[in-house]
Amino acid sequence: MPDINRHFSRFAQWAACAAGSPGIFLLAVALVGVWLVTGPLFHFSNTWQLIINTGTTIVTFLMVFLIQHTQNRDTQALQLKLDELIRAVHGARNHMMRAEEMDDRELAELKQEYAQIAAATHEKLDDVIEHVTGKIHDEPERQRG
Repeated sequence: MPDINRHFSRFAQWAACAAGSPGIFLLAVALVGVWLVTGPLFHFSNTWQLIINTGTTIVTFLMVFLIQHTQNRDTQALQLKLDELIRAVHGARNHMMRAEEMDDRELAELKQEYAQIAAATHEKLDDVIEHVTGKIHDEPERQRG
């Protein structure tokens, strides 16, 4: 079973990259164009419409699973990288490594806490900028006097 997972991961990654490429987009546009041009040939019949509907439904259905797998894998890899950074930084709160497991209430509380920290930091930064700017403006007067 692990071999199947590895092959599926490789295929899903390839398919997601290929599906997002300009060449595949142009191919899809060309297919729709061919379908449109053949409309008069088939008298815009129900079968003609069914072909495009069935084709797009099947492709969409399969792509949802491939893209979801790729997204889950990328998210997990990113999460592991962030966990490693949190673990490696002295003073970082290690409980943040389980943030993806927190419920919505815990995340909202954490977001509020960080919003307060950001506001306090912004306030301190404004004070420092004001202090430094004041010193810069005062400096030329002291040099003249």
